[in-house]
Amino acid sequence: MTINGLRISVIISVILISSLAISAEQLYTQQPPVTPELAFSGTYDVGVSTITATDPKRLNTANFITKIERPLVLEVWYPAQVSEQSTLATYKNVTRLQKPFELQSNAYRDAPALSEGSFPLILLSHGFTGYRTQMFYLGEHLASHGYIVVGIDHTDSTNTEIKTEADRPAGGISTFYNRARDQQFLLDHFTEQQTPVASIVDTDSAAIIGHSMGGFGAINTIGGCYSFNSEQLGKIGTAAAVALVLPFVLNSCYGGREEVDPRWKAAQLFAPWGGEYDVHSAEAMSKISVPTFFFAGDQDNTSGFKNGVKKLHDQMGSEHNYMLVFEDARHNIGPHPAPAASFATDFELGHYFDPSWDSETINRVIEHMSLAFLDCHVKGDTARCDYLPKRQDSQQYEGADHKYTDPWPGFPHLWASGLKFYRK
Repeated sequence: MTINGLRISVIISVILISSLAISAEQLYTQQPPVTPELAFSGTYDVGVSTITATDPKRLNTANFITKIERPLVLEVWYPAQVSEQSTLATYKNVTRLQKPFELQSNAYRDAPALSEGSFPLILLSHGFTGYRTQMFYLGEHLASHGYIVVGIDHTDSTNTEIKTEADRPAGGISTFYNRARDQQFLLDHFTEQQTPVASIVDTDSAAIIGHSMGGFGAINTIGGCYSFNSEQLGKIGTAAAVALVLPFVLNSCYGGREEVDPRWKAAQLFAPWGGEYDVHSAEAMSKISVPTFFFAGDQDNTSGFKNGVKKLHDQMGSEHNYMLVFEDARHNIGPHPAPAASFATDFELGHYFDPSWDSETINRVIEHMSLAFLDCHVKGDTARCDYLPKRQDSQQYEGADHKYTDPWPGFPHLWASGLKFYRK
């Protein structure tokens, strides 16, 4: 090899090594002072650990006859003891086209949990082809304010498993059957089993946060019994022979229990799927008493709005039933902003991006509203109940006389727009 050839080889090697050492992607900017009040981090340092919980005997949705083990990979965020040796975590995953990405977190990997205290349990349940860290910003945020948050990889339903159209039918059936059961199983698991947060987790005060299919399952878990029939299943692409028998195994309540678990104190439902197909019993929905908070985009073309999310909200019987609407937004009102790896195709970007809203803005509003709701109904902090708006419209401007209404609680003057808030 010539000297020049050697030099070129060295340069190429350096470039390749450097490309492998690229730091994790930071999706969030520094928070401006006009951020909604409760979107700022709390007083606790946050640790994060990855663990696996396995249900030893779950019905096999490949045949609905045999029992199999069902492992669930979890990301757990918690109030932590941070030292000089603690290092910030990153979250590795792939896009729907299996392109890898790595995101920077604000949580410390495997830092010891606080040795004392009691912190309510919150479950984060992703949508179809989602993943356990898809709402990591909310997990970290709530943990900083004194919650233990568990992000779930729902087996058969993640982006690493649903790689092609051929994977979707089996993944869909598994999701229908398992989603609520996973949620209920994990509440029991964190109550009964040793985990990194066993000494400080309060499972008697628990809540579910679900996006899309996660919300679909959460409605069932808190009492919205399934009401599948063969016609519905046919409309969403289930083979005719399968659609005839599936209702007999799918139609259950309370995550497979006999009654709603009293430990569930609240549910947050982000663009929950199912309203357009009436897959939840309207009668059962009307009897739900668990406080609920719906988040919706009024242009949602996946779950639907008027005949989808809004219909589910209107059917809900809870005395404390709220809905925040992002005007002109579509389905992606829960996930973190799009990683750079998703920019290449509309298919990838459409998993994260909203054409009318900046994703970071959506996330900050969610952090504020979510904390207010959970503090109010899970922790019983009545002062935080006052942060839930009593006026429907977020707009303050009244016309040519330049008179203004008061801003929504916690929002700086003139910094909330395009939002609607409904109380049932």
